[in-house]
Amino acid sequence: MGKKHPLTLVVLTALIGALCAIGSFIKVPGFITTAALDSAPAFISVVFLPPLYSGFAGAIGHFATAFTSGFPFGPLHILIAVEMFVIVLVFNLLHRHHFKILKWVFLIGANGILSALPFYFLISPSFFIGVLPSLIIATLLNGMITWITMHILNKVLTRRRVHMYEKCK
Repeated sequence: MGKKHPLTLVVLTALIGALCAIGSFIKVPGFITTAALDSAPAFISVVFLPPLYSGFAGAIGHFATAFTSGFPFGPLHILIAVEMFVIVLVFNLLHRHHFKILKWVFLIGANGILSALPFYFLISPSFFIGVLPSLIIATLLNGMITWITMHILNKVLTRRRVHMYEKCK
């Protein structure tokens, strides 16, 4: 199997975005947050999508969650979507370069804490502290789902000798 066709990558990205949208309906209770189980499919996509495409899937996932929550942060959701794009992209790069522990530390630190940091300055320190518990819980749940699914997916792809994107370069 040669290099994946760009249309195939776009379709896979759209499918992952759709799975993110489904996860966006499973909310993590909190004060004023849009934390949900929307990012797990984007994180799982690092197994078979290149970094830019999985990053776009993460941004799509956030917009789906924002939409299902009624856009409580207004235009600030663009900032959050950009953050998700970067977090998933870096997670993908860490995965591709075989940083097995660092990628998980990055995922939890970046998605659970650093992604809320701009709101410390943009809204208030109280808001930042109020958002952290539900955001950390959602990140841990998304991370556990990702970790379990990635292990299963890697075994399936290895057994069936299916070529992943990184092997097709």
